[in-house]
Amino acid sequence: MTDYTDKTKKISPVAWVPTLYFAMGMPFVVLNMVCSLMYKGMGVSDAQIAFWTSLIMFPWTLKPLWSPFLEIYKTKKFFVVLTQLLSGLMFALVALALRLPDFFAITVGMLAVIALSGATHDIAADGVYMSTLTTDDQAKWIGWQGAFYNIAKIVATGGLVYLAGMFKDSFGVSMAWMIVMLIVAIIMVGIGIYHVFRLPSGVNSKKDEAVSISSQLNDLWNVFVEFFRKKHIIYYIFFIILYRFAEGFVMKIVPLFLKAPRAEQGLGLSEQEIGLCYGTFGAAAFVIGSILAGYYIAHRGLQKSLFSLALIFNLPFVAYTLLAIFQPENIVIIGGGIVLEYFGYGFGFVGLTLFMMQQIAPGQHQMSHYAFASGIMNLGVMLPGMISGYVSDALGYKNFFIFVLLCTIPALLITWFVPFTYPDKKQTENN
Repeated sequence: MTDYTDKTKKISPVAWVPTLYFAMGMPFVVLNMVCSLMYKGMGVSDAQIAFWTSLIMFPWTLKPLWSPFLEIYKTKKFFVVLTQLLSGLMFALVALALRLPDFFAITVGMLAVIALSGATHDIAADGVYMSTLTTDDQAKWIGWQGAFYNIAKIVATGGLVYLAGMFKDSFGVSMAWMIVMLIVAIIMVGIGIYHVFRLPSGVNSKKDEAVSISSQLNDLWNVFVEFFRKKHIIYYIFFIILYRFAEGFVMKIVPLFLKAPRAEQGLGLSEQEIGLCYGTFGAAAFVIGSILAGYYIAHRGLQKSLFSLALIFNLPFVAYTLLAIFQPENIVIIGGGIVLEYFGYGFGFVGLTLFMMQQIAPGQHQMSHYAFASGIMNLGVMLPGMISGYVSDALGYKNFFIFVLLCTIPALLITWFVPFTYPDKKQTENN
């Protein structure tokens, strides 16, 4: 145990926080957003795309069920590396399956395996982060954590989508996306190999010892019960679900809206234009938003900052409503809406992440309880995502985004009144 701790202290967070959270973001974003454009280009309907690419995200909700087992077997680093390599292998298989006649059913099944691997990776990665860094360092690096998670989003929705559009002109749709999936596979395997050497162990709180199945199940039950005994936990559950509820509706629809023909209330952009907007206009805004949020919270304290973070998080939905109403053709104006989306998401999401780490997770089972909280949070994104295609088809893009604006009201109200269980260090210092 001491040996692991000594090794952990020798590895600077700058060597592993960026790559760890980039690797966390890549599978999630590819499954959640990039695959929507891939299936759209290959002729799958909006309703099917939104439903199935939302349903396969279910492991991110269920991950609390197996998170306690990761605390009693091997190290957190072991699971991080294992899942990164597994995800890379599965992305390569997805690439090969895109040329098959029943590609949609087959690749959705493979993506479900990647989702299971990715959800497990997230538990272990957050465990490394929380067990390696002090509370002060967590706040210091939270902006960089969010930044590189979202850089993965930019690389995927910007660079990879742009490449898909470029390759499509030369090789055709299926071959273009096959190349893109292979690129993702190489990235994940490369990061996994890097982390063999540069990731702290994130040792488990329990000694490596033989544990019976009954004991493991008993531990799981105790972790579950203790989570729901936390102060304000019912309020917190509604808070973390509603914070991203509106985002859950737009996450699947925005890429489809950007690509849909103007006659169908879309903006009629090509893959190259979508990738260019996300990869250039969005890139700087996203990184700046995430990093500024970390310093903003460090300066003012989380309790004093949380509502303003939620407000900025929901601003992009106003931009997309205006884009749907006026359907501008100027790529700079469209890019401006994407800039607002990425800045708002990067800035506001940091507040929710830190709240779960500092107000919900603390206790004996910190990693497991954080996994519980993030799993519930993803349920709040997944459920609206599953029906978003049907709602969009029924209302049309313009009315759909107006509907989404109404969904932001509960999030802002519950954030305004959210109680804090643990004193905000910054607030205590100011008093």
